[in-house]
Amino acid sequence: MTWEEYENLFNNILDGTINDEPYKKEEYLNYVKLNNSRQNRWLKRGKLNDDLLKKVQNLSEAQSWILITEPWCGDASHTSPFIKLVADASEEIDLTINLRDGNESIIDDYLTNGTKSIPILIARDKNGNDLFRWGPRPNESQALFLANKNDETKSIEDKKVELQNWYNKDKGTSVQEELLALIK
Repeated sequence: MTWEEYENLFNNILDGTINDEPYKKEEYLNYVKLNNSRQNRWLKRGKLNDDLLKKVQNLSEAQSWILITEPWCGDASHTSPFIKLVADASEEIDLTINLRDGNESIIDDYLTNGTKSIPILIARDKNGNDLFRWGPRPNESQALFLANKNDETKSIEDKKVELQNWYNKDKGTSVQEELLALIK
């Protein structure tokens, strides 16, 4: 699906047009509402790294970027907007969204330690060969996530807040630096 179709998916979930699982649950509706707000904020206020911008504007061959994600994914709400902004900055990048839980998902080919963690970005050349894979989080936030995963001294809510605070402080810098290092 296109980015615009992905944005429409958020709207259709929030207005009740789509109410399949998991969106029948209030918890997931709240995730989508919050993630929609976060995503829109980054799309409006996110600033691209000049070096990354130059690199993608100077790409000489077409690339297909496939972002595996879901509207309920909190990490995606902080990273996907920057991926979209980078893709929009280059005529050579075609970005599509692949839903992790959709019928045509490719997530099983891009597991993280055996799990369907998202978001995952796959870049492919014009022949369909993988150029790189990124995700599910910037390295520093992944380290924080893993450190908190088995920490029984913090509540789940405190762990979520800590990760969200990290993203707010980072302002998309880490995902951009990691993409800069991966893009050939």
